[in-house]
Amino acid sequence: MCLGLPMTIVETDGVSALCSFAGEERRVSVMLLDKPPVGAKVLVYLDDAVRLLDDEEARLIAEALRGLQAAMNGNSCDEFFADLIGREPELPDHLR
Repeated sequence: MCLGLPMTIVETDGVSALCSFAGEERRVSVMLLDKPPVGAKVLVYLDDAVRLLDDEEARLIAEALRGLQAAMNGNSCDEFFADLIGREPELPDHLR
């Protein structure tokens, strides 16, 4: 399984970018994006930035990843998925 990481661009030369997430830095390709600026949040799969993220979407993805890590460690993950507590998950409109 491949997980996308919400990373922040630290520096870029227009072809690649040094990005950070959760204390990790890695150089990724930004060739699929139109000149993302330093400070932009990007979704990274296999060292390729595939799209820009707004701050809220990046935060939600990061929370979900922390929740997954908590569950894998045998800890409660409810706080990371508070928006799902007490209701059934809903499919996005395009998948209904």
